[in-house]
Amino acid sequence: MKMKQTILMLMAMMMTLAVEAQVKPTVLGDKHAMVKVKQDVKYLLLPVQESEEIAAIAVLNGQNEMVQRLNVKLAIDRVDYLVPLEIRNEKLGMRNDDVVLLDIEFHGDRRQKGAVGEFVCWKEMKYSNTFDTTNRERFRPAYHHTPLYGWMNDPNGMFYKDGVWHLYYQYNPYGSQWENMTWGHSTSRDLIHWDAQPLAIEADWLGAIFSGSCVTNGNEVVAFYTSAGHHQTQSMAVSKDSGRTFKKYSGNPVLSTSDIPDFRDPKAFWNEDIKAWNLILAAGQEMRIYSSKNLKDWKYESSFGKEYGNHSGVWECPDLFKMRNEEMGNEKWVLICNINPGGPFGGSATQYFVGQFDGKKFTCESMPKVTKWLDYGKDHYATVSFYNAPENRRVVLAWMSNWQYANQVPTKQYRSGNSIPRDLGLFRCGEETYVSVVPSKEMLAVRGEKVKKPTEACEIIIDVKNQAEILLSNTKGEQVVMRYDAAKQTFTMDRTKSGDVSFSEAFPCTTEAPTYGQIKQLRIFIDRCSIEAFDVDGKMAMTNLVFPSEPYNNIKVKGGKVTIYDIKH
Repeated sequence: MKMKQTILMLMAMMMTLAVEAQVKPTVLGDKHAMVKVKQDVKYLLLPVQESEEIAAIAVLNGQNEMVQRLNVKLAIDRVDYLVPLEIRNEKLGMRNDDVVLLDIEFHGDRRQKGAVGEFVCWKEMKYSNTFDTTNRERFRPAYHHTPLYGWMNDPNGMFYKDGVWHLYYQYNPYGSQWENMTWGHSTSRDLIHWDAQPLAIEADWLGAIFSGSCVTNGNEVVAFYTSAGHHQTQSMAVSKDSGRTFKKYSGNPVLSTSDIPDFRDPKAFWNEDIKAWNLILAAGQEMRIYSSKNLKDWKYESSFGKEYGNHSGVWECPDLFKMRNEEMGNEKWVLICNINPGGPFGGSATQYFVGQFDGKKFTCESMPKVTKWLDYGKDHYATVSFYNAPENRRVVLAWMSNWQYANQVPTKQYRSGNSIPRDLGLFRCGEETYVSVVPSKEMLAVRGEKVKKPTEACEIIIDVKNQAEILLSNTKGEQVVMRYDAAKQTFTMDRTKSGDVSFSEAFPCTTEAPTYGQIKQLRIFIDRCSIEAFDVDGKMAMTNLVFPSEPYNNIKVKGGKVTIYDIKH
């Protein structure tokens, strides 16, 4: 019996191992090749070389119908990593007995690369029934959301339903740099620990799947997203299984325009004040607002943005919601506007406006030239909120990177994570109303034991006086310096000597935030490659990436009392 079990185990292991059969291409020209793939396996593993140019791949099924197209930086002379192409995919009409044909066109000058038939990608392509997503990155965060592999940017379509938080995100399954935009999907019951789910919405002939939103409508989840083809149009898809799978609406696109190329990122929501749906989307350097009774037919109502706030880059990823401040005794609407470039320290960032909204028009209460930033770090972008969050909370996540260097940060298996979850509120300072930002209460649930020194995943509490200086360092001489100046009402973070800063001239920097009054306590979250600092009252937030060669294991504080908690993960 034991022998039989051993044989069965060995057979099962062999079924999951990659088959080392070499792929033989048919070379049709100096930039063109075809590959026939017929295997009773799930994946063809494609070798990627990030320094190369894109190879355009058309996937044809057994009936010579193109069922998929993707762009991959196929390896020419070295392999950085492998990505899986699902070749036994019933969704694409590919069956086990199909001969799948890959029609591959290489871009760029091949005169210095050698003959197409000699490229290393053909020798390194492998068949497999599995794809190993075991973490191989020392910089991968311990308690922040990241994709198992591949590229991630904007959070999309976030909603809460039946005790589950749903996070969709801009995702490239075929490389760890931006390309092939689809909606990836993760779920969580505690906002901290995330489970990867199958791809939610994939590209079609209207275009790649750019950013958007989800609403719950009875038992359905309705997604709105940008179809990014020759022009950007807005499409809709409906899920009847709580957001696991979506069926695209046959009447797509539901919104289109001919007057502007940047027309994207629809954010829909139910507006109880007018008993109708609203939708806000980015159009160049303004936001356009629409209304609907049925989620399908949208009426243009107004635009906002001319002369207001920062206009140094393209406006993207809007959000619009109402919040109440009990101390102030009133309700105000907040319009989130992500911008790239134009951030306070270069690249991408999140600005916002406070005012009133009547279902048709948003009116900002500040003077046009006033600019308010939600986070004063370099690595906080595409901030949007969860739809239908419990307890009337306004919970947001951001993409924790910057377009100046996001494609170059020193990881390969994956690139980019999300910020920790944050709850928004309102506060007054002088004549202005600002948005407060505090770590969501779920972060308290993962607070562990007190420790004497910083760890690679910890929370640092600092009770500060009038002035404070915080020095995080390691034995390699790498350091991050934070300073609170009570007289100037500023908080700064210097990462110029934080570790590896060589991958981009834009990375080494010092960021500075106003504190809008006195800070009594700081909460600082460290997670392998990130530092997020908050005023305990929510009046200041700052998010910066760092890439130290070893964790910061020493802290020196002048002008404050330190308490350090390990974070459970």
